[in-house]
Amino acid sequence: MIKKILVVSIFAILFIIFMAENSSAQCAMCKATVESSIQAGNSTAAGLNIGILYLLIMPYAFICGLGYWWYSNNKKRKLLEAKIEE
Repeated sequence: MIKKILVVSIFAILFIIFMAENSSAQCAMCKATVESSIQAGNSTAAGLNIGILYLLIMPYAFICGLGYWWYSNNKKRKLLEAKIEE
């Protein structure tokens, strides 16, 4: 089990390291789009901000859901162990 976690963690770290260069290229494009949109009087900047907030919230929602799932399973396991010991 520990080996699986270690392998998945290594792959995730490598993926993040190698994809960081590709993702940083998008920042200049977004900034240019927002600046030109604001100058033209469009509301693209508001939509972009909503998209950024959506992307920000999703990982936290996933981690919270995973934490709740772990907590409830751990609680059930402890209750079963307590009943078995009685």
